[in-house]
Amino acid sequence: MFSSLSIQRLASAGLICLLAACGSSSVRQDAKNDYVKTLPPVGNTLSKANVNPSQLLNRITFGSNFTSDQQLQSVNMDRYLDQQLRSRGSVVPNVIQAQINSMTISQLSLEELIHKLEAQRIEAEQQKGVDDSLRKAYQQELNRLYREFATRSLLRDVYSPNQLQEQMTWFWMNHFNIHSGKHNVRAMLGDFEENAIRPNALGNFRDLLRATAYHPAMLRYLDNEYNTVGHINENYAREIMELHTMGVNSGYSQKDVQELARVLTGIGVNLNGNAPKIKPEFSRLYIRRGLFEFNPQRHDFGDKQFLGNTIYGRGLNEMEDVLTMLTRQPATARYISKKLAMYFVSDNPSDALVQSMANSFLQSDGNIPVTLRTMFDSPEFIASLGHKFKDPLHYVVSEVRLAYDGNYIVNAGPMLNWLNMMGQPLNGHQTPDGYAMDESAWASPGQMSVRFDIARAMAFGTPGLFKADNMTVAEKPPAPALANSMYAKTMSSTFSSETREALKQAKSPNEWNIFFLASPEMMRR
Repeated sequence: MFSSLSIQRLASAGLICLLAACGSSSVRQDAKNDYVKTLPPVGNTLSKANVNPSQLLNRITFGSNFTSDQQLQSVNMDRYLDQQLRSRGSVVPNVIQAQINSMTISQLSLEELIHKLEAQRIEAEQQKGVDDSLRKAYQQELNRLYREFATRSLLRDVYSPNQLQEQMTWFWMNHFNIHSGKHNVRAMLGDFEENAIRPNALGNFRDLLRATAYHPAMLRYLDNEYNTVGHINENYAREIMELHTMGVNSGYSQKDVQELARVLTGIGVNLNGNAPKIKPEFSRLYIRRGLFEFNPQRHDFGDKQFLGNTIYGRGLNEMEDVLTMLTRQPATARYISKKLAMYFVSDNPSDALVQSMANSFLQSDGNIPVTLRTMFDSPEFIASLGHKFKDPLHYVVSEVRLAYDGNYIVNAGPMLNWLNMMGQPLNGHQTPDGYAMDESAWASPGQMSVRFDIARAMAFGTPGLFKADNMTVAEKPPAPALANSMYAKTMSSTFSSETREALKQAKSPNEWNIFFLASPEMMRR
């Protein structure tokens, strides 16, 4: 039985949990606006350094093209970067938005989607050995929903003017990696990106971490749905500390992991919508929001010792406390800052840059745009422009953005295939550490051979991009006009003498396109 103090603590925790977990959207929106307001005024760092606009665009967007250059030229480099840091939402051309709106993941809530899939899965299980077509249909539906998620993500990468938000959305999707092959998370990835990652990609890190911690895709992938009092599962607790916040060898102990796992007991998912039977003394603490569920009967209400602090057992608010504590650790500030610097600057950013970013992270209480501004204003960032090797996603998207600028693709299938060929399908990394960011992971001879094949396919036009499923190719699918593009010609004038000489030797526009798209310079950003 609980003592009177325990009952009082649990009852108050129930109310606080509800406020914390289901707080008003207006409060959250005001907080997001505050993150933007704290950005320092626009300076002249980039203009003063005489940065090449194309190189800047290649770094803070998914790839420079004439459209993004016009966007930059309408203001100036420093103001353009400031606008990108303040950008919110995905604004794409109407024809692209229409494709997105037609997707199942855009029309159904995650709860509706999963309830339908669960009914389909259960029916398939009941017919196992009798009618295997139901199981195949279930798997095909999961694959279709995954393809919708990946297609929507790529369309936004190609067409959204808020390119820094798109880059940061992918960065955090990789940081909080969820492998698409486990359970039914293929059907959850679209919602994970749309409602956990995207709204917080340029917000506050605690809000971002919290959104991932409440999302059923994360709880399923890292097995926290099986984490219950008396049967502790440490998977999610370990990855929160090792990969999501503090990083390996940052001062926490195995005991801290175990205590965090205790904090996370009872936090899981409810896929069918049926409420479990709850004892009266726990009923006020039970929380279900969509597919997320906190079941107090599965929670360890004992006090915990975490990172030298006492976490009093009172339910879901324990997680709220530890997430705040983790985001304010100096180790977390350094770990996140180093990953950002590796993504945007170099494979081996200096300790001075990382520490400067970490200081901004801590002083701003996890403000992501403020941390990024510190990095973008640094001489190290400016000196690195044009040198960072493109991972497959950056290579594919940058090629499409440049080659088909002004044209609207109707089928992202070829792009998805190219990413598969290069070993970087979206959310295809099996372990929670995500894809590597360094050049050595992607610069193999085999990788370069595939990239040349992609460049050749692009150079002669890729009709598949303009062929919707079950439809014939458009009569004259657009072909890249790079050889006759003044913007591409201007870009090529900054290439090495060897590349410029090769371009001069091209015997046709298509051959010029191949040499340009497969050039060493197009492999870097």
